[in-house]
Amino acid sequence: MFHYYIYYQVNPERLLEADAAVKQIQYEMEAHFSIAGRLLKKRDEPMLWMEVYENVPSSTAFEAALKQVEDKTGIMQYMLGDGQRHLECFVD
Repeated sequence: MFHYYIYYQVNPERLLEADAAVKQIQYEMEAHFSIAGRLLKKRDEPMLWMEVYENVPSSTAFEAALKQVEDKTGIMQYMLGDGQRHLECFVD
């Protein structure tokens, strides 16, 4: 199984839009893969967010669907820092 951790910094001026985009991403990923994502915010740095998707059966299908949904929601426009969502995948 694959476990995904996606972290990024959110623009504080676009917080509501970023939150709505993440909710839409998680809704669509759950609809596709029956996997409920979680959103975490760093304790001492609340603009640093992390999405967690665990027990993903197919990395290829998941990553393709995730990219499509990211593009659809336009989430990248709400990022700060380097403007990227950093994706890490772990296996067990």
